Amino acid sequence: MTKPNEEKRPYHHGDLRAALLSAAEEELAEKGVEAFTLRGVAKRAGVSHAAPAHHFRNVEAMLTALAAIGFRRLTAAMRARHAEAAKTPRDQFIASGVGYVDFALANPALFRLMFSSQRPEHGNADMADAGAEAFEVLVDDVAAVRGDDPMASRDGRFDVTAAWSLAHGLANLLIANGPGFIAADLARDRDGSLRDLIERVTPR
Repeated sequence: MTKPNEEKRPYHHGDLRAALLSAAEEELAEKGVEAFTLRGVAKRAGVSHAAPAHHFRNVEAMLTALAAIGFRRLTAAMRARHAEAAKTPRDQFIASGVGYVDFALANPALFRLMFSSQRPEHGNADMADAGAEAFEVLVDDVAAVRGDDPMASRDGRFDVTAAWSLAHGLANLLIANGPGFIAADLARDRDGSLRDLIERVTPR
């Protein structure tokens, strides 16, 4: 309760954009991309429904900013696993794949937004740069194992594609609670099982 003669202070976000994006991520996780609205984000952030317009011209712009954040977190997740792994090229390659799956399982709605939704503006420079940085981690890992630039040859590009396909496909399967026939293996030793799976497409 406000004391006599005490002026009531309005609620104020020190960083409105950051507050909106934090609320947007919660909104996305709870409602999914199809039911995502700026009005819902504003309500969750405790600001007026017009407030998001100060930083995001429309809902697609906000989702684009969220996707860019997702790509940066993906890069961080892969590099975090790098830091924990042995420093051999093969171990670093496998570690980044495990980090990829880590990110997807921890952020399923964001992962779908980044890779499966047309609502973000895929030509946006910030989002493109963030995605390119994540992709560069994969390319660098493959390059270290192969000892050359994988993007310079058909064989190398196929190694990159195979590695990405396995990590991405595995992430999607696990988000969808499958495949059931390896559920016990994953429950018993998640990291070890993921490493063994990813090693199956490690370039030789």
